[in-house]
Amino acid sequence: MPAKAGIHSGGRGGGNAVARCPCVYILASRPNGTLYVGVTGDVVRRIWEHKTDAVDGFTKKYNVHLLVYYELHETMPDAILREKQMKRWNRAWKLELIQRFNPQWRDLYRDIV
Repeated sequence: MPAKAGIHSGGRGGGNAVARCPCVYILASRPNGTLYVGVTGDVVRRIWEHKTDAVDGFTKKYNVHLLVYYELHETMPDAILREKQMKRWNRAWKLELIQRFNPQWRDLYRDIV
């Protein structure tokens, strides 16, 4: 299941390859705060929906809006499998993954739009 993980550059300008690529992502309420793992085929649209509270649910209820990690996958089935794996991880493993690729807990949304 090949994936490109972490922080990717060159995402500015809209309509980019990142936007339409199967993607697993982690959102946070703040550094070391509440985490949410999700999967999407359009990460720019989906993160915008989280950030604007366009859809009721966990991220709206707990104010989880910072994109702190994402991985791009070749296929949606690969991305869904990875999301399921990550959802089973304990919190410490998720925090370690974020720390490794985004130690400042920067909101990566601006990097992909």
